[in-house]
Amino acid sequence: MSASAPTSSFSTSGRSVIRSAADVSQLVNAGAAIGSNARIVVAIALGGVFLDAYDLGALAFGLKDVAREFSLSPAGTGFVASAITFGAIVGAFLGGFLTDRIGRYRVFMADMFFFVVAAIACALAPNAWVLGGARFVMGLGVGIDLPVAMAFLAEFSRLKGRGNKAARVAMWCPVWYAAISVSYLLVLAFYAGLPASHAHLLWRLTLGFGAVPALVIIAIRSRYISESPVWAANQGDLALAARILKRSYGIDAQVAPEAAASAAARPARVASWKNYGALLRGVYTRRTVLATIIGVASSFAYNAVAFGLPVILSSFLAQSMLTTILASLVLNLGFAFVGGLIAVRIVPRFGAWKLTVWGYAIQFAALVGLAIIGKPSTAPEVVSAVALLAAFLFGQGVGPGSHSMTFASLGYPTSLRGVGVGFNQTLMRASSTVSLFLFPVLAAALGTRVFWIIAVAPLAGLAALLSIRWEPSGYDVDAEDFDAATPTQALTRPDVETVQ
Repeated sequence: MSASAPTSSFSTSGRSVIRSAADVSQLVNAGAAIGSNARIVVAIALGGVFLDAYDLGALAFGLKDVAREFSLSPAGTGFVASAITFGAIVGAFLGGFLTDRIGRYRVFMADMFFFVVAAIACALAPNAWVLGGARFVMGLGVGIDLPVAMAFLAEFSRLKGRGNKAARVAMWCPVWYAAISVSYLLVLAFYAGLPASHAHLLWRLTLGFGAVPALVIIAIRSRYISESPVWAANQGDLALAARILKRSYGIDAQVAPEAAASAAARPARVASWKNYGALLRGVYTRRTVLATIIGVASSFAYNAVAFGLPVILSSFLAQSMLTTILASLVLNLGFAFVGGLIAVRIVPRFGAWKLTVWGYAIQFAALVGLAIIGKPSTAPEVVSAVALLAAFLFGQGVGPGSHSMTFASLGYPTSLRGVGVGFNQTLMRASSTVSLFLFPVLAAALGTRVFWIIAVAPLAGLAALLSIRWEPSGYDVDAEDFDAATPTQALTRPDVETVQ
């Protein structure tokens, strides 16, 4: 179901006249004018996603050096390693609410300062307590950022066609893999460039570099970044929405005189903590269940395989750490990153539901194959095992890796998008924590039979998709904010569950 016909009109001068928040949404859905700033806003939002991934992966190859420098016990090492994850869990829950409550722009700008301060504090940390605390603050920034970044991607993109909302949201995936790859490359660059006497600075330089892109984003924010026009209109500020449309979309819009008075008289859609409960009522229950299962299953399987990739490859290849880092880099760039780019290009045509089904099917087959091969002992088995790892990463990129955020972001209208993504991210981060803890324990106990356990994750994702056939790509979910007179009525309307 979509909104009723737009009520906006155009004057003889070509100026768009807006009378409601629905009109603003319709103009955004139609696409920005040529030469507008909308794409730059999207690029800045993706820059935040880059920071999230970079900061989460930056310590992957420096943890042993941290433990040695600060004489950490295994428990102390775990504290430093997991601090960012726990910060991300808290940040996602708070960030989702704040994104809907005070607006996308304010949260995004505050978020960037978290990254700068935390990165510098990590680089200069005199002890493990300061490092752990700084990593927790960094995690808050990571958790807060994804809800607001997804809101920007969804609310500054057209509804249909190339570069639609689903494609823009899916861009988070290749950007994520690019950031992980950059962290690998930086480790290699610092490793090659630092004198042996300064090798202990490797982890500090890698963590501190995270402040650089955050400072760049802060420097250019005043020129390009704006509040979401749909969010502003939902708050009853049609005049601000019109200014944003002009500045970021290149659309010459004006508020109809009679609409200004009526908008001021209507209560704004101010977010409250009760919005989290709305995710589990009415039409949003099934979407929340589907998005949660996809997100948790994707996060569990990917973290077990991708973050365990250096361990897996070293057991397969029996090579040096340098070879293992290079092999991890090639697999991430060549298959996960490429798969993500393909997903962005074809999701407007095939839809997120089908691509996620294909991705999970590829992952399930790859994990079963790895379990059957076990520890390869011959050259053909080694080649087959590495090929199956590549297939798993490609399936992640083209399927659940790209579209877990599509289901979470485009399953809810503007009034619930922040809390929807925040709730999803809270559970995904928790799944990541469990996965990162369980994988080395299970791998030590089961060896390569652990792949049978990991294979349950894509199987669960497939079962959820086949049970709930919800296609978010090309569906005007923001219209649900305007189809009903009250939020309660919107929650009780029939759901639309179709696969394109």
